[in-house]
Amino acid sequence: MTAQEIRLCGLLLQEHFGEMVEKVGTHLLRSGAQNLRTIVQETNLSVDLVKKCLCVLVQHGACCFTSGRKGPGSPTEYRACCDRILRVLRYPRYIYTAKTLYGDTGELIIEELLQRGHMTMSSTVKTVADRLTQNMEEGHSMDYSEVSSTFSKLVETHFLQRCPPVGGAGTSGSAAPAAAPAAAAAPAAAVSVAPPTPESFPECYSVPHLSLIGRGKRQLVPENGEDQRNAKRAKMDTETHGDEGIYWQVNFERFHQHFRDQAIISAVANKLDQTSSEIVRTILRMSEVTTSATAACTKPLSANEIFRSLPASYNIPRHILDQYLTLLVDDPMEFVGKTGESGGGMFVVNLHRALANLARATIESIVQERFGSRSARIFRLLLRKRHLEQKQVEDFAMIPAKEAKDMLYTLLSHNLVQLQEIPKTPDFAPSRTFYLYTVNQLPTARMLLQNCYKTVANLIERRLFETKENKRLLEKSQRIEAILASLQASGAEPEQLSEVEEMISAPEKQQLDVLKLHVNKLDSAENQVDETVFVLESYVSSTSTS
Repeated sequence: MTAQEIRLCGLLLQEHFGEMVEKVGTHLLRSGAQNLRTIVQETNLSVDLVKKCLCVLVQHGACCFTSGRKGPGSPTEYRACCDRILRVLRYPRYIYTAKTLYGDTGELIIEELLQRGHMTMSSTVKTVADRLTQNMEEGHSMDYSEVSSTFSKLVETHFLQRCPPVGGAGTSGSAAPAAAPAAAAAPAAAVSVAPPTPESFPECYSVPHLSLIGRGKRQLVPENGEDQRNAKRAKMDTETHGDEGIYWQVNFERFHQHFRDQAIISAVANKLDQTSSEIVRTILRMSEVTTSATAACTKPLSANEIFRSLPASYNIPRHILDQYLTLLVDDPMEFVGKTGESGGGMFVVNLHRALANLARATIESIVQERFGSRSARIFRLLLRKRHLEQKQVEDFAMIPAKEAKDMLYTLLSHNLVQLQEIPKTPDFAPSRTFYLYTVNQLPTARMLLQNCYKTVANLIERRLFETKENKRLLEKSQRIEAILASLQASGAEPEQLSEVEEMISAPEKQQLDVLKLHVNKLDSAENQVDETVFVLESYVSSTSTS
């Protein structure tokens, strides 16, 4: 775990959970596994506050707890999960993907589960139905069965999964209440560092039968103290629906698999054409649930199966499909491979090879943006030829010697290019030594990944600074918007509305517009950098698993 990762994790924890949770989480990231007493002593926080912070982290899967390393009876130890905290950065992308695939209902289901860490199916269905009903016209409401159907589809496609039971994760049942009493009611979403898989327990993707009948309820504006009474009434509600103790969480690996597939499809469309990308999309769709997240390639599929599963709108004849498959197999990018001849040929998508090519294109793009097209030409040349002397680089790249020398040294100083010495004699005399320039893609990807973490952290800090500097103006704007909303709900006159709108002056409006523009740019930059982070992370993890 690097300093940049810890810094970014701290900023994400502070923004989403507050300073106290950030202090405890950052301390665990730096110190490793610790028991409750040690955490309290080293953070100088009260025991109750540390317990609450640990409960929040455990609830959201950002912390796992195990029995002590000193044997039975030793205190429970807590360990922060850096990878899980970094997933917070990708929350908007998860929600947008769910909206694209399953509409507003899927979007709200994923949003609720991300906000609360994990929930039961019945409480999720109720909450989402109420939120959808709130945004519908008067007299319309959302049926619980529709939300349940979308929830089941998300489970069927493995975007949601059950949290593993505490006992099945290898942690004693007494470990949780000892130091985190509030976490005892929740399942151990974070008991194990690794995310649960279908192989870990048999009912990971089994949807329980709910005895939940009804429609979403529209919330009324609460009077003074009414919201507190409603909260108490909700806590005391003991109605059962048949899924008590079965909690659900978002399967991040499945979302990452979807993002990877979309990146591969987009790359094929850019390299070849739309029809080729549709064939690759069909192969990936047929094997999306059966292929594990760490597999080097998809399950083999015959040409006959691919032909039957192609969308009817494309209307591709069989002989044209065979030509496209041959074209994809012969392409130097090697996205598609052929593993056999039965059934018209057996084809797979080479996932690790595709990720390596995507990472290579990303690194080349970064070099071109930072150092120019000529440096990118030298970088691509070294990637292709592996080892070259400086004179060979000048000749192959067709760049004057002085410029090529400057560019090579610039790339070398930024660790994008490495210099390898091959001596003719054991004394390493410079006159009798070959100096070869080369590019190691994996270390370069790791270095650029750390630079991306640093960039995202800088963007978040800048956004927080902008918001803090204009805090008074933002609060004033929010108060005015709340007053306008209440007046419109009560049917106020246009004159009253215009009077309230005039409470904020023209210069303040202009300042607000500039602030919103800056914040939107920073948000957009965060999302764009995260796309690069995802490609590089996927490539690094694929090389480690292979």
